[in-house]
Amino acid sequence: MPKLILLWLAGGGLRLTMLALPPVLPLIHQNLQLDETAVGALSGLPVLLLGLAAIPGSRLIVGIGARRAVIGGLLVIAGASALRGFGPSEPILFAMTFLMGVGVAVIQPALPSLVAAWFPSSPGLATAVYANGLIIAEIASASLTIPLVLPLVQGSWPMSFVVWSLPVFATAVLISVLTPHEPRDNAAPKGPWWPSWGDSKLWQIGLLQGGSGSMYFGSNAFIPDYLTTVGRDDLIAICLTLLNSAQLPASFLLVLFARRLVGRKGPLIIVSLSAFMGLACILAPLTWSLVLGSAMIGFAGGFMLVSALALPPMLASREHVHRLSAGMLAIGYTASFIVPLIAGHVWDLTHNAAMAFIPVAVAAIVVLIMALTLPSVGRRGTD
Repeated sequence: MPKLILLWLAGGGLRLTMLALPPVLPLIHQNLQLDETAVGALSGLPVLLLGLAAIPGSRLIVGIGARRAVIGGLLVIAGASALRGFGPSEPILFAMTFLMGVGVAVIQPALPSLVAAWFPSSPGLATAVYANGLIIAEIASASLTIPLVLPLVQGSWPMSFVVWSLPVFATAVLISVLTPHEPRDNAAPKGPWWPSWGDSKLWQIGLLQGGSGSMYFGSNAFIPDYLTTVGRDDLIAICLTLLNSAQLPASFLLVLFARRLVGRKGPLIIVSLSAFMGLACILAPLTWSLVLGSAMIGFAGGFMLVSALALPPMLASREHVHRLSAGMLAIGYTASFIVPLIAGHVWDLTHNAAMAFIPVAVAAIVVLIMALTLPSVGRRGTD
């Protein structure tokens, strides 16, 4: 099996089980009598862990190598996700969600290291491929759980988690069987694992990824309530569908034209500006503008995500990719967790739904600034 397919499957493993949660949250809420704070914590915990556990993930890569880290992370994700519904029990649900988030966080910096090792001459294409798998997994688990998986398991939300864990487990087995085992001395990158926080490149790509994540998670969080306040709750389903599914054409575009688009300043600047246009459309509460704005933000978010993920193997030498990736993810996902919280607080303070999008707009400005100041990636950098 070509390594590109295995990368695509591994990318899917990053999100398949995470996005299986929102469709069954009403069932969990009712079954376990969770309050809204617990529901919010359950939804945000994996995102926070993506930031907090990225640096320990870098340390693991140095110890055992990127391939073993990916296999181990996938097994942790599959096992922990399947056990989330054991009981059912609220403590087990939160403990296994925590462990699943740690598994995802380990894989995130390991995949760019695999890209650098397996595809040194085409890191942009390889990154676009695994990011495409990530986005398709998001859409699949979010959209197929209710119409397909729940009927298959007689409406059992614990068993739905087991079903979505099976492809992740199978991916770990395939990578283990179909890729060569390397001696530990050769598999693990040499040198330090701690991110170089004084490196300007780290902050540039970290803030780029954080800005795009803040736009995506912030828009997902506030578009439904915003539409309700402006009397357009009838558009919630289509706007959320477009916000998430518009990432897919962006990822396919980057797969097809990776060498021309990935890591280039021009396309990132254009997409950043289009994100502002999308926000402006959202704030003009017309049917066409709300729908168009949601799609534009989703497309911009998907394009920025793939571009940010591709930069570590393009900017750093192979032995330093994991450090740059881990630092980027720590900055990016911490921002993606914090900015929506700030946006919600702004809404509470002002009692104005539109004000919640100001932090999202600031995130878009940050992305534009980072795109303008990115170093040249015409060739792989060295550290």
